[in-house]
Amino acid sequence: MAVIPKVSDTLRQGFTLAVQPDKTFRMDGASLRVAGRTDGAEALAQAILLILSTERYRWLIHSWNYGVELASLIGKDVEYCIPEIERRVREALLQDDRVRAVENFSFSQPAKRKILVSFTVETVYGKIDAEQEVEI
Repeated sequence: MAVIPKVSDTLRQGFTLAVQPDKTFRMDGASLRVAGRTDGAEALAQAILLILSTERYRWLIHSWNYGVELASLIGKDVEYCIPEIERRVREALLQDDRVRAVENFSFSQPAKRKILVSFTVETVYGKIDAEQEVEI
């Protein structure tokens, strides 16, 4: 006697996920105002900027899968921070299903307690270069 019921695969046949359009409001970076609408690679580049600008777990309006955890690196050694920044940025951006990979990380230290990280985001629209300054 089976305790767990057997489910046939008939429910899975012919099932496809519909890709939702990614049209969103365009944000003017200089004035921080809405300036029309955008979609495609430009919308994803804006989403990457917003993900990297949002501290994960800080705001209740965002899902716990949104944002990046960088504030906890303040006061830590550079040798610890560099691999952690790479891991945390990759983890944060891969939450978006339009992002395929995050690679080619390079790090520089423009100031004593700051790290500038540059990387390439491989997306469904092509490659997008991005950078983020992290206080440590």
